[in-house]
Amino acid sequence: MSTAPPTVKVLSPAREAWRVFSRNKAAMLGLLLLVCITLVMLLGPGLYGVKPFDIMGAPFTEPFNDRSLWLGTDYLGRDILAGMLVGGRATVMVGLAAAFITVSIGVTIGSLAGYFGGWIDSMLSRLTELFQVLPALLFAMVLVTLFEPSLGVVIVAIGMVSWTGTARLARAEFMRLRGLEYVSAARAMGASHLRLMLREILPNALPPLIVSATLIIGVAILFEAGLSFLGLSDPNVMSWGLMIGSNRRNILECWWAVSFPGAAIFLTVLSVSLVGDGLNDALNPKLHLR
Repeated sequence: MSTAPPTVKVLSPAREAWRVFSRNKAAMLGLLLLVCITLVMLLGPGLYGVKPFDIMGAPFTEPFNDRSLWLGTDYLGRDILAGMLVGGRATVMVGLAAAFITVSIGVTIGSLAGYFGGWIDSMLSRLTELFQVLPALLFAMVLVTLFEPSLGVVIVAIGMVSWTGTARLARAEFMRLRGLEYVSAARAMGASHLRLMLREILPNALPPLIVSATLIIGVAILFEAGLSFLGLSDPNVMSWGLMIGSNRRNILECWWAVSFPGAAIFLTVLSVSLVGDGLNDALNPKLHLR
């Protein structure tokens, strides 16, 4: 009596990626931490009901000594907890928006260079190398200084100085994929260059680009914090970097006003990095086979 061979359940790419991602304990910890930070930033300001720029008590009130001022006050008497809740929105929003601009510029330049090659690749590669050798922080400071400091200017400045790595990655992926059989078959069937780039090559180049975009969010958050620390951001919009920068001269008398937002930046960037590492494992087919 013959027995039927055991059936092998084939998971969809999305479920397979989630299976690999969920087995990474560090990535799941980062995802849980990121979800908690997001919920606190979205719901916290409305529930707490205190504006970050309002004077709520005596300056240099230490944390955990006053029930109405859980994290104390800064050198002006502003509530640190209110600043933490509201400032997280601006910091993370800048990180997401700057990462979007970075990926958009990088993928556009890298895809054109990798797909067409020749003089287009040479010209765009030289442009990428030019931006790569520029001191990123100094160039961003110049851009912000030339215009009125605002979140929009900071977002554009960060995006303008951070796209080179994504461009090189996109170029390498498009150069690798443009010569494969399925792309050649679509080209032989009369597909246009735009269709080949957007419908045939880009979907298969997305996994490493998604991982790169995730890691760029953390870099952009640190960039925004650095610019705010130097006073090159919108002074009317509370952010974690602005809290650190405005209290840096009183760090000995008011350590909590610098330590709490600094810890928030550290935890946010750490969680994004852990999620990015998990996505790198989940979207890497070689690890699936292993």
